[in-house]
Amino acid sequence: MTTSPTSALTAEALGARLPPLLVAADRVASTVAQGVHGRRRVGQGDSFWQFRRFVSGDPLSRIDWRQSAKSGRGAPEGWFIRESEWEAAQTVCLWSDASASMRWRSRQVPVEKRDRADLLLLSLASLLLRGGERVIMMQQGARPVTNRSGLERLAAALATAGDNSGPPPDVRLPKHGTVVLFSDFLSPLADIKTLIGRFAAEPVTGYLLQILDPAETALPYQGRVRFRGLESEGDAMIPRVESVRSAYAQRLKAHQDGIAAICAAAGFGFGVHRTDHPPETALLTVYEALAAR
Repeated sequence: MTTSPTSALTAEALGARLPPLLVAADRVASTVAQGVHGRRRVGQGDSFWQFRRFVSGDPLSRIDWRQSAKSGRGAPEGWFIRESEWEAAQTVCLWSDASASMRWRSRQVPVEKRDRADLLLLSLASLLLRGGERVIMMQQGARPVTNRSGLERLAAALATAGDNSGPPPDVRLPKHGTVVLFSDFLSPLADIKTLIGRFAAEPVTGYLLQILDPAETALPYQGRVRFRGLESEGDAMIPRVESVRSAYAQRLKAHQDGIAAICAAAGFGFGVHRTDHPPETALLTVYEALAAR
């Protein structure tokens, strides 16, 4: 099998991106870890037992050999771990929006929204893994990561996500688990309500972090400006941007208030992060929100 020049260049670019991203994520997580406490865990009490497939990093002592024998499959594909409901609830499912609108930045900042989302996702994963929890990407066929050595696998999954403009995939989630979504959440409120309703029916809880460029919050332009949609929305020519700035701010606030109300009704948290602000601030906000659940 031969490799095309384009795919080879893509692989090289992805490989070059991973180490700096991992280093930055570990640095952000280390900074925040100094001032936070671990997540509150539910009691073990009368929790029922359930089984999940063995993943790399699980202790062999956790394997239920009787259940594994029933699978009729060889090792390690046929191995099963016996765990209680409280243990399953400690799996945090992560998703970073890879749509075209996230691949944008203004001249005010050097970082695209998607790059900041990926950094925060990996930083949160690093912080959770330090606390002994499992994390998993919301992707088809993804497997849980149980230790910090798996961060490179998470980073590779982010790097190969491509430009997917759709919502998080409809994958099976751990019952009573937690989901954390990183996006600009500029889609219609009806779509966001449908998405959160899907999660609430699992049932899982979680947190939405809206990531915006400072230009998207302040609309700092002057005069005649043509705005081009990045996801087939078309163009909009505004003769005097300063004349619509106030109305724009009101509409953005109404949209954010709508997201917050949708999240609150489902037991989700919601926050906003600007890419010109330190990532540590956003990570601390998200982590403390999860710790309070």
